[in-house]
Amino acid sequence: MSFPLSSLSSSSSSLDAHGWDSGWASAFAPYAAQGLVPGRVIRVDRGQCDVATDEGVIRADTAFVTPHDPLRVVCTGDWAAVDPEGVSDPRYVRACLPRRTAFARSTSSKRSEGQILAANVDHAVIAVSLAVELDLGRIERFLALAWESGAQPTVVLSKADLVPDPVGLSYLVEDVETVAPGVQVLPLSSATGEGLDVLAATVAGGTTVLLGVSGAGKSTLANALVGEDVMDVQAARDVDGKGRHTTTTRNLFVLPGGGVLIDTPGLRGVGLWDAEAGVGQVFSEIEELAGNCRFHDCSHESEPGCAVAAAIEEGSLPVRRLESYQKLIRENRRIVAKTDARVRSEMLKDWKRMGREGRTAMEIKRGGRGR
Repeated sequence: MSFPLSSLSSSSSSLDAHGWDSGWASAFAPYAAQGLVPGRVIRVDRGQCDVATDEGVIRADTAFVTPHDPLRVVCTGDWAAVDPEGVSDPRYVRACLPRRTAFARSTSSKRSEGQILAANVDHAVIAVSLAVELDLGRIERFLALAWESGAQPTVVLSKADLVPDPVGLSYLVEDVETVAPGVQVLPLSSATGEGLDVLAATVAGGTTVLLGVSGAGKSTLANALVGEDVMDVQAARDVDGKGRHTTTTRNLFVLPGGGVLIDTPGLRGVGLWDAEAGVGQVFSEIEELAGNCRFHDCSHESEPGCAVAAAIEEGSLPVRRLESYQKLIRENRRIVAKTDARVRSEMLKDWKRMGREGRTAMEIKRGGRGR
């Protein structure tokens, strides 16, 4: 049995809704010749996964694609080649297509292992609750991982209805904008609907991963974007605003305005994973200043002719910003020192290259629909 190559174009509405395009069809062609069926992984748990295919959602076993590298395990957002109907029970994922992008972090393990959170992501929405004091350092961490993944980040300040003073809210937005150069910062309230239309338009088309700590309002936001109660919601604790891990797995949903959303569990830890380029993107103003330092290896501490130190002295660069930058750089170097940086770098370059190709294909696809 073979899967007709003609049906691998973008004609399948079910696959289209999950992000299928001509680039994925081309990558899948060798598996189609083997009679395998394409589908997108929408949930993974306990060695099995749910896969959205042209025939509907199926349950598949991942035993054939369980590598030793935790960054290569089957993940929500992957495009998979699965057994056709009637071949085996349970059906198996036989392979996953090379990822265009991947959102990864380091685990709390002493072995410094990486953990893949979502695959083939175009947008990364970082939810930050206004019910508690802003943690700018944590936002910078999320942004570094988002930029490193190849996705375009957006910071959503959720529960904006808890800050009724427009001036006070504008100051909070400004505070986040100072640590998020080149990133949209959007105050949003799922209770009143403020900002939802803007966010829905931002993430329409492509794949969006929703990130944040427990209590940030991710599940409520996911329900609002999907247009129905697909995620359970629990109230955050009044004492500290922290949530209770409502979401325990990563789930992929089709959005009514186009595109798909991957919701993730609240992250207690946001460890970097070989994210040097991402850190540089978050702290672009420091890296630009560093280019004017007298010494190319300036540590920005006591060296003469340090442009970064000069900016701090004149007040144009906050001390907190430099300290956060240096902390993340040191942390990232420790992680890289414990891993094979060369192999990891090659993987990231491949993801980013395929990400650019995927975004180009998506723009061409959008243009075709608009004609």
